[in-house]
Amino acid sequence: MRHMLSVLLAKNGFEVEDAANGVLALERLKQGGVDIVLSDVRMPELDGLGMLKKLSQAKLPVTVIMMSAFADLEGAVEALKHGAADYVSKPFKPDEILLKIRMAEERNRLTEERERLRLENAKLKGVSRERDAPAGIVGKSQRMHDIFATIAKIADYKSTVLLIGESGTGKELVARALHDLSVRAKGPFIPINCGAIPVTLLESELFGHVKGAFTDANRNKKGLIEEAHTGTLFLDEIGELPVLLQVKLLRFLQEEEIRKVGDNKAIHVDVRVVAATARDLVTMVRDGTFREDLYYRLNVLQLRIPPLRERKDDIPLLVDHFVAKYGARLSRETMTVSKDALRVLMDHGWPGNVRELENTIERAMVLADSERIEVDNLPEKLREERAAVPIPILGDDLSIKKATLTIERELIRRALEKTGGNRTRAAELLEISHRALLYKIKEYGLS
Repeated sequence: MRHMLSVLLAKNGFEVEDAANGVLALERLKQGGVDIVLSDVRMPELDGLGMLKKLSQAKLPVTVIMMSAFADLEGAVEALKHGAADYVSKPFKPDEILLKIRMAEERNRLTEERERLRLENAKLKGVSRERDAPAGIVGKSQRMHDIFATIAKIADYKSTVLLIGESGTGKELVARALHDLSVRAKGPFIPINCGAIPVTLLESELFGHVKGAFTDANRNKKGLIEEAHTGTLFLDEIGELPVLLQVKLLRFLQEEEIRKVGDNKAIHVDVRVVAATARDLVTMVRDGTFREDLYYRLNVLQLRIPPLRERKDDIPLLVDHFVAKYGARLSRETMTVSKDALRVLMDHGWPGNVRELENTIERAMVLADSERIEVDNLPEKLREERAAVPIPILGDDLSIKKATLTIERELIRRALEKTGGNRTRAAELLEISHRALLYKIKEYGLS
C-alpha cells in the first residue's frame, strides 16, 4: 500500500517519503519539511490515533489525513476529534486520495497566506505609526512620509493652504489632518465643494443671508464661513468658484470679515482656510477665469498630493485597509487577497486614484465566492491589462530568441503562482508535459 501510494503521488508532482509505522513517522516529522501526512489508523508499534496525540503534544505543524477500513469508521471519527484534517475509507480510488490531498494543500496555502497577510498588515501598520501618519491617512511611501512631515510642520499656522492633486487622491483627508493636528482641533471642520452647489445658492451657502434678502429667505441663516468660526473651512474644487464670488472670498481672506446676503453689517470671523483643486489654477489665471490676487492669497502654503501611480508602495497597505474596512461592513472579516490579484492591482495605473482603488476592493469583496479575492473578481479592464504579457525589448537588443525565453519564464512563473506551486496543475495550464515543466523550472531557476 505504501509503495502504491508513493508511486501515485510522485507521478502527480508530490515529493513523497514513507514510514512503516507511527514511531518512524514521528522521528522523521520532527526533522521538519513535511506538509501533509497520509496515515493508516491501524499500524504496528504506534497506531494512527497515538501518533496524532504525540504530534499534538510536540506541536508539529502538519496536516494529517487518515485512512481506515469501512468497518473501522469509528477510529477515523476519533482521529478527527484529535486533530486529523480529513479521512478516506478503504478501499479507495486514486482520484479520491489525490482530491483529499489537494484539498488539504489548498487549506494549508490559505492558512499560510492569511498568516502572511496578518503579519504584513501588522508590519505596515507599524511603519505607518513610525512615520507619524495622521489618523485617516494610509501610506508608508517616501512621498507620503514627506507629506506627513509637512502637515505636522504647518498644522498650527493660520496661513492658508492650497492642496493640489488629482481627483481621488485624498485631499480632504489631508485637510482634516491639518485641522486635527492644529490648535483649532476643538473647533469645527466645515467642508464645502464649490462645484457641487448651484451658483445661485453658493453665495448664500458661503456667506449666509438675512430674512427677506430674496424670495424664500424667511429667516436669518448662517453661512458656512461663519459656521467654521474658530475652526477650519475646507474649500474643495476652488477652481469652480464663480468670478463674482472670488471677489467676496478675497475680501474675506484680507479683512477676516463677511457680509451676509442682504445685510450691511460686517461680521468678524476667525477661520483657517484650506483650499483644494484638481485644476491648473496657473492656467486659469492666465486665461482670466481665476483671479490672480486670490490665487496668491490662497497659495501661501502649497501641498501637492501625489497620484496613486506615483506611490505604488502604498497599494498593499491601502488594499489591507479597505479589505478590513469593508470586511466589517459586509460581514466578511476573514477576506484576503490572492497574490495574483494583488499583482494586478499593483500593475494598474489608477487614473481614479485611491477612490478608484477603494471602489474596486468593495466591488471585489461583494462578488467574491470565497473568502479570497481572485483576479476574476476584479473589473474586466484590470483583467485585460493583466492578460497582456509585455514584450521584453531592452535597449537595442532585438533578439526574438531572448524575448521568447523571457516570456516563457514569465508564463511559467504565473502558472506556478496561480496554482499555489502545484506543478501538475501548472503544466496543465501551460499545456506542456509535467516532465517538460520540471526541466524548465530548473532551467529558469524558478521555485
